[in-house]
Amino acid sequence: MQTPKHRSLDQLVEEQLAKWRQLMSGQERERDRPSPQPCISISREPGCGGTAIARRLAADLGMDVIGSSIIQQVAERADISEKVIASLDEKQVRLRDLWLESLFRTRHILPNEYLRYLSRVVGTIGKQGNTIIIGRGGQFLLPPDETFRIRLVGPRETRIRNVMGYSNTDYETAKRYVVKTETDRNAFHCRHFGADWTNPVHYDLTINIGVLGAEGAGAVVKDGFAAWKDARRSRQQDCRT
Repeated sequence: MQTPKHRSLDQLVEEQLAKWRQLMSGQERERDRPSPQPCISISREPGCGGTAIARRLAADLGMDVIGSSIIQQVAERADISEKVIASLDEKQVRLRDLWLESLFRTRHILPNEYLRYLSRVVGTIGKQGNTIIIGRGGQFLLPPDETFRIRLVGPRETRIRNVMGYSNTDYETAKRYVVKTETDRNAFHCRHFGADWTNPVHYDLTINIGVLGAEGAGAVVKDGFAAWKDARRSRQQDCRT
């Protein structure tokens, strides 16, 4: 799901739902409906170029991209949230809800109305599969066995310079943006998940963009995702034997 400014949120959601319906229709014609393809969740420090990296990965891997701003808006609008949630079939809804109930219970989370919608929206996207989800706690809201969880980090000075380049702004403005966004994201994860989002145990792969840059980070993610899928297939085969 792309985010060009000339298209409304309603149009973006309808286009994504139409794509999911078309995919589901094709799968239902097959004798054995395959499991949804896994997702990638991207957690990133501000100034790491997460959106640009995600779009490059999506083009190379044939995946969709859904950004944090879209997820935020959908979660805040009940009418659109219900449309997205209703795109799942009964079995997928049941599996998603079981996972979310387990998540809240094991992490002792008491979800407010926003977190309930957010978790159901992100969970729905995850159950559709084959999507790169940027931000909004995807690393916590999606099952680890169905999600390749990556985190992008980098030296603050490098990230400030990156923001200056992205936004054509001065150093102090870029620095204020980076510091404030870091604080906001820390608060978001603490408030909603009671978790330290910087802890590497929450991720399958952490990449320093200060060393590799955007192109190098994308290449590492692709290699890591391929290895992760191989390991996932091996675990699934072991469970069947």
